[in-house]
Amino acid sequence: MPTEQVIVVGAGIGGLVAAVLLSARGAAVTLVERSAGPGGKMRQADVAGRRIDVGPTVLTMRHVFEEIFDAAGASLSDYVTLRPTEILARHAWSANERLDLFTDIERSADAIGAFAGAAEANGYRAFCDRAQRIYDSLDLTFIRAQRPSLNTLVASFGLRRLGDLWQISPFISLWKTLGEHFRDPRLRQLFGRYATYCGSSPFMAPATLMLVAHVEREGVWLVDGGMYRLAQALATLATRAGATLRYRSEAREVIVDGGRVAGVTLANGERINATAVLVNADTAAISSGQFGHAVADLVPATPRAARSLSAVTWAMVTPARGFPLVRHNVFFSGDYAGEFEQLRRGRLPAEPTVYVCAQDRTDVGKKSDADCTAAALPESLFCLVNAPPNGDVRNIGTSEFKRCEERTFALLERCGLRVDRRSENTGMTTPRDFERLYPGTGGALYGPASHGWMASFRRAGSRTRMPGLYLAGGSAHPGPGVPMAALSGRSAAEAVMADFASMRRFRAATMFGGISTR
Repeated sequence: MPTEQVIVVGAGIGGLVAAVLLSARGAAVTLVERSAGPGGKMRQADVAGRRIDVGPTVLTMRHVFEEIFDAAGASLSDYVTLRPTEILARHAWSANERLDLFTDIERSADAIGAFAGAAEANGYRAFCDRAQRIYDSLDLTFIRAQRPSLNTLVASFGLRRLGDLWQISPFISLWKTLGEHFRDPRLRQLFGRYATYCGSSPFMAPATLMLVAHVEREGVWLVDGGMYRLAQALATLATRAGATLRYRSEAREVIVDGGRVAGVTLANGERINATAVLVNADTAAISSGQFGHAVADLVPATPRAARSLSAVTWAMVTPARGFPLVRHNVFFSGDYAGEFEQLRRGRLPAEPTVYVCAQDRTDVGKKSDADCTAAALPESLFCLVNAPPNGDVRNIGTSEFKRCEERTFALLERCGLRVDRRSENTGMTTPRDFERLYPGTGGALYGPASHGWMASFRRAGSRTRMPGLYLAGGSAHPGPGVPMAALSGRSAAEAVMADFASMRRFRAATMFGGISTR
């Protein structure tokens, strides 16, 4: 029987994982990617002679990647070196208000108690317990399912466990639920930030996203050499498993013939035939016709109001003085509700919350490539603020970006962090830049926003209505984030192989005059 031909479009994490697993199962996989290398949103930029991660910076759920490498007959530790952190992040509201969170619950509770009092520490313990129960309830029934519906989710709990289903809190906003655990508005602000991990507002996202806190507390890992090493490792593994990776090869159209997928046409006019096509791209790119009109209506369009957040980022090589940075740092604005209201209205916040990844530092603050006493040495920083996803409809002016930049770094200075941001040592990325990188999204970085209790059920699954067309990536189920994108790639690969097996059984059943031998 001939080997099935599969085309994977897009070398993001979901596409790379799918290419690995499909190749390991014997499919002939060709992965096409319009960029010069793998990674998708997991990418690097050259700044002042250094390579800086300018995409995802946090790695959780290590076991997902261990399972993927194991399924391909390899070991994750042979490809990348991962180091666990103790400090999840350092948070600041002013020069005198700082709080570290740890992987250990009691260390975090002690820190919260010293910061805001014993009652808040107890609230944190209850919050952690609730977050774990939500995660445990949804891990197999929702996160790892190919495309769960409300009916299948309810059925998976059964009558005896309907109380557990209610505990996942899909009908209450994250912000309101945090008020049940924390009286201190700074702590509600801190834990509300988990909604932004999937590009959403804590005032509109369901409390179910508390599960992110549990995932993070189970382990955050630093990748030696930067997060991009993980993308490179998956690309190497895919090649060793037999996949052909073609960079600078842009898929222009998914070919449909006889009611099913037949291959893709590249931007240079080349046609590649295939039994199946797996598209690892934002579903908004598909619905907007980026891959041809024949497949545009196979995924729901994402209205502008339903897009996840975009960002303004600065990649810098500069000395950092005055604030004891660790790897992950968050500097909070003084008006969180106002910040998200401005984002909702399509404006850059007057004072944004700022995330700073100090990429030469470990979680205890020491630099990995320089003596930490040499405070004047330049280091690699990645700074990010949330922005509206309107890069395709509104050209934010230079003056507005300048005000955003001034307010961003003024907030850092008020918290004690001073950096030199000359143009020659800084690279800036805006929503319009992200729209150019990911056409059809408006710069949204996480697919549809997770607003409202039905949002998760509206995400596209790994299968489409078109035979032979499959989806992966952060805009598909189970959602955004590095491990979730990997799970989407695994789910799509499993769907492809299951459908191939079904086709083989059909062929076997019809070979002998249509009489099945099974």
